[in-house]
Amino acid sequence: MEFTTGGRLEVRIGTADVGKRVSVRRLNDPGGSPERYTDTVGVLTSWDHGVLRITRRSGETVEIQETSLVAGKVVPAAPARRRGPAASARELQEVAARGWPARETARLGEWTLRAAGGFTARANSALPLGESGLPLPEALDRVVRWYRERGLPARVQVTTGDAGRDALLDAELAGRGWTEERHALIRAAALAPLADTGADTGRVLLSRQPDEAWLRVYGRTSASGADALGVLTGGPSVWFATVPGAPGEDRPAAIGRCVVDGRWAGFAALTVSPAHRRQGLATLVMTGLAERALSEGASAAYLQVETDNGGAAALYDELGFTTHHAYHYRREPQQ
Repeated sequence: MEFTTGGRLEVRIGTADVGKRVSVRRLNDPGGSPERYTDTVGVLTSWDHGVLRITRRSGETVEIQETSLVAGKVVPAAPARRRGPAASARELQEVAARGWPARETARLGEWTLRAAGGFTARANSALPLGESGLPLPEALDRVVRWYRERGLPARVQVTTGDAGRDALLDAELAGRGWTEERHALIRAAALAPLADTGADTGRVLLSRQPDEAWLRVYGRTSASGADALGVLTGGPSVWFATVPGAPGEDRPAAIGRCVVDGRWAGFAALTVSPAHRRQGLATLVMTGLAERALSEGASAAYLQVETDNGGAAALYDELGFTTHHAYHYRREPQQ
């Protein structure tokens, strides 16, 4: 990795390079690694208060003190991996959880308990991805207590990824009278075709934070604004897309969200205002976000859609998404 110009190390990046792929070299703590320097390559996701955050292709975010930098430069975007969207159900569930992160989590063996003030079932449910380390009835009792301590109903996300374990879990919950709700699909696709729809993405504005107009169109943040914003802006490398409305309109015509995590780009919050539907804006937003994700090295896309959302399913069919696996929630009986 070559940083020098005329034999000198140079820092040639700044806050204006947030969102670009960079390569940096920093000094190590003399009492730590025997190596003098550490090199990091990834997307510069933020540079605030003297701290850089760089997201590697693995999804890991590295924090670097500005004072430790000895060299840095913008580097060309890594070519998109040829590997397609093949993945196990567990891998994709883990990626999806990182892309829609709860404000508070706790571990119970290989289960993750998630809470975010009630904002969305995804961020307020237990995600069982293996063994809890306890007999199943005892594990579920622990789950119920954890959510009651937070004033939330206990929910468990049940996936079809493991017919044996998942079926056993679902049967146990059903036997306890937990309500089955919100059936959904995780759908996946190759990313490059999404960025190659021919849509003119010059109208798509991208930002790292959703503004008030974006949030008004999204319309799901009133119950717990801080928790909602924490979930929406969480994740390795998050982008918000806005297509402005017509002159004089105070609401965007369309919005969307994408989080880049290694080879995966997760799409969510795709919303078109009623007056602007059937104009291709949903595809336009997806294309703009896909272009950005592709530039950060992603190669596969995923999204989550409820099974009764026929309009969204038709759009995603056209864009090449296929069903990866299904899931639903079980919610404890109301007290």
